[in-house]
Amino acid sequence: MPSIYKMVKGFIEEAVEYAKQGAPHVTAKQYEDRLKACYSCEHFKKDVERCGLCGCLIEHKAKWATSNCPDDPKRWEKLRVGSGGKKIKLKNGPENNTAETSDEVRSPDTED
Repeated sequence: MPSIYKMVKGFIEEAVEYAKQGAPHVTAKQYEDRLKACYSCEHFKKDVERCGLCGCLIEHKAKWATSNCPDDPKRWEKLRVGSGGKKIKLKNGPENNTAETSDEVRSPDTED
């Protein structure tokens, strides 16, 4: 397991990216696939349900669409976040102000 410092640093970096992207979650199928990959991995620490490489709690990290496997990016399906954006009104901005957001997460090979 990594040191507490490395775990906290890694978590903060992942949390910042997750928040920047609008806190997107994977689909139920993607989540299930990620968990299966982790549970069969030699780095998985079953007694604490953590990744032995990054120290993250698997049940949480696997939900975040912005997260990747620290061992092998191919272990988890690579996702593109925000590829199908939609217009929304900002609550605290000028009346006609809009922003791009997305409520979907797709594989990179999915056509827009």
